[in-house]
Amino acid sequence: MTGVRGPGTSTTEKFAVMLVAIALFVVVMGLILFAVDRPKRIPSWVVALGFVGLPLAFLAYGLVRPGLITLYQSFFNRNGTEFIGFDNYVRAFTEGQFQHVLLVTAAWVVLAPLLSTVIGLGYAVLVDRTRFEKLAKALVFVPMAISMVGASIIWKFVYEFRPDQVNIEQIGLLNQVLVWVGLPPQQFLISEPWNTGFLIVVMVWIQTGFAMTVLSAAIKAIPDDITEAARLDGLHGMGMFRHITVPSIRPALVVVLTTIAMATLKAFDIVRTMTGGQFGTQVVANEFYTQAFRQGNRGLAAALAVLLFLLVIPIIAYNVRQMRQSEEIR
Repeated sequence: MTGVRGPGTSTTEKFAVMLVAIALFVVVMGLILFAVDRPKRIPSWVVALGFVGLPLAFLAYGLVRPGLITLYQSFFNRNGTEFIGFDNYVRAFTEGQFQHVLLVTAAWVVLAPLLSTVIGLGYAVLVDRTRFEKLAKALVFVPMAISMVGASIIWKFVYEFRPDQVNIEQIGLLNQVLVWVGLPPQQFLISEPWNTGFLIVVMVWIQTGFAMTVLSAAIKAIPDDITEAARLDGLHGMGMFRHITVPSIRPALVVVLTTIAMATLKAFDIVRTMTGGQFGTQVVANEFYTQAFRQGNRGLAAALAVLLFLLVIPIIAYNVRQMRQSEEIR
């Protein structure tokens, strides 16, 4: 029958593609080695391009190209059939639903990095050079090994609520503690705006181990002569922490804060698993997923994705600037 391709043809095509790929690899590597062996005849930029050209091409195709397509789609309607300019962006900033999403996202970006860093720093200082330092750090770092979805399921059980009309025993740890102290159980994931705070707790629980590890390494890197000179000047306790420890580890603090902030902007898993974005807990990362795959509004989803990207850029720029300043000081 015409138009039907047999299994032999498919296998032959796959084999041919494999041979072409191998031949291309051999040619590229041969050109690179030839360029390295003949440095006087071939400019150095050609050699560099031979090493990084192909990876850059793949990076452009897999990262830059989808980004440009997303930016292009953000200027069209929900079906991509009509050019509407900046209407999707105007809608994202003016409609109450999306303003609330941006407000919740801002709360995440401010609270999660700040709490994670403060708790991680305090814990790193407390357990530094103690007898059980390794065990104490391992216990805090364990949540970093758990996926976002796994951590969300764990904390969903912690917040679990059962109606108390018939004296049903609570299976949620937090509600059972409330029952033990004589307080009524609460629906933690439903009550606004506190439910957003309870979701942020999950991110803080995960990221505190990262903050503690990086900041602990920075504290141990403080030269002993600086701390000894500070003690001779009469600094102890909070004075040592405020005037010596914090200024010395400032570059590490910036890295931790900005890294956790970028992770927080992408907090899709926690919201999706625990509330599905309901009860006023929606964030930008979850909203553009909802608009794209639930509402079918590709234009608005693309605009929200672009906004999320634009929110990340200042954080990255600030991080790079701080790292350059710290390198210049060194």
